[in-house]
Amino acid sequence: MHYRKVLAAIGLLCGSVVPAFAAEGLPGATMSLWWGLPFAGLLLSIASGPLLFPHLWEHHYGKIAAVWAALVVGPLALAFGADLSLNAVLHALLTEYMSFIILLFALFTIAGGILVAGNIHGTPWTNAGLLLIGALLASVVGTTGASMIMIRPVIRANDNRPFNAHVVVFFIFLVSNIGGSLTPLGDPPLFVGFLRGVEFFWTTANLWRETLFVTVLVLAAFLVLDFILHWREEGQPKIKDPTPDSKVRLRGLPNLPLLAGVIAAILLSASWKPGIEVSVLGVVLELQNLVRDAIILALAFVSLAVSRPEYRKANGFAWGPIAEVAKLFAAIFICIVPVIAILKAGKDGALAPLVALVTAADGTPNDLAYFWLTGALSSFLDNAPTYLVFFELAGGDARHLMTELATTLAAISAGAVFMGANTYIGNAPNFMVYAIARHQGVKMPGFFGYMLWSGAVLIPAFVIAGFIFFR
Repeated sequence: MHYRKVLAAIGLLCGSVVPAFAAEGLPGATMSLWWGLPFAGLLLSIASGPLLFPHLWEHHYGKIAAVWAALVVGPLALAFGADLSLNAVLHALLTEYMSFIILLFALFTIAGGILVAGNIHGTPWTNAGLLLIGALLASVVGTTGASMIMIRPVIRANDNRPFNAHVVVFFIFLVSNIGGSLTPLGDPPLFVGFLRGVEFFWTTANLWRETLFVTVLVLAAFLVLDFILHWREEGQPKIKDPTPDSKVRLRGLPNLPLLAGVIAAILLSASWKPGIEVSVLGVVLELQNLVRDAIILALAFVSLAVSRPEYRKANGFAWGPIAEVAKLFAAIFICIVPVIAILKAGKDGALAPLVALVTAADGTPNDLAYFWLTGALSSFLDNAPTYLVFFELAGGDARHLMTELATTLAAISAGAVFMGANTYIGNAPNFMVYAIARHQGVKMPGFFGYMLWSGAVLIPAFVIAGFIFFR
């Protein structure tokens, strides 16, 4: 499940984007739900493949994704003509996918060169502090980047405790998911929103209350549990610490200004509007976005040049995860094209029942329904395309969603980011953290065992948060 590893790598989002979407021009009102089958099949393959047939998936995930993508491109060309269909697909790939994967690649690469060396003793308060630091870091370097940087120090701090699996479980809750909700850099769905026109600091201004509330609830639950288990451990036989306490040092410091450079490039593209456009294969690209992507890509290669190889090795850095994400997301962005076209048709399209579920009797959005439906699907499918589906369902106009429908956009954003923590497959870094912890000897719960943890801790927190903020 390298894909989940990465996607953890980051949390992504890049600057302001061409507001038109790839599905524009396709007759969504006349398209049936059969057009969504490849999209559903791809997401189900991503969710089930690494668990049900891991060896086949590991060696052939690219081919499987390509087959699903071909089942969109071919029929679209036959039904609506090659020119219209090719333009729709290229628009998705060139205006959104390329920016998405470039930012993901850069954050993954730069974060992989930062190493937290040394060790401290994992007391309840120390663990809570590490989780809080990781959660804050997640909105800066992404949930995947923060998970890569922090998971090994957290495991080392608790490797002499007989009860330590719960620390990793709460790490997934807070660092790999909830903490990435404050900027487009934090989690892939927020980056998708940024690419669709959501302002960079909108998420910070509109989600900080929900994020703070849920973080405090989950962190309080962790402290209560960790104090209880720490007290129980007092009567247990002592375990020799395999990693004795030593001075904590941050290695790979040259990567910190590179991260700042990524943020600066994104902010530049959001504020600098030269009005210059470039046509590539019939798709219009804005100059500020091309410059942004070029700068971000260059910063990633600078990181490779200035980072010491031993730091990346200590972090378990490898290119497999980002390669998997690149292939899978290319297919996702293609397969979602007809789905977006149908959603754009609203009540006139085949997804009208879904529209009815999130719409009140007076025609206004039902924010609580958006929160739970986005979250429920994000728990088992990838949260980035899930976010995009409900973003379009709410109208797809970023300017309107940021103002008149701000609470609706907040509900969609919170549902996608928060509830990615409900299962191991809800967000990219979840399974990565699980695999690292198991490899280092932590007795992690299985797939359904983890869901018992999330059901006991997260679902009550989300119920309360939904009632307070989205009712």
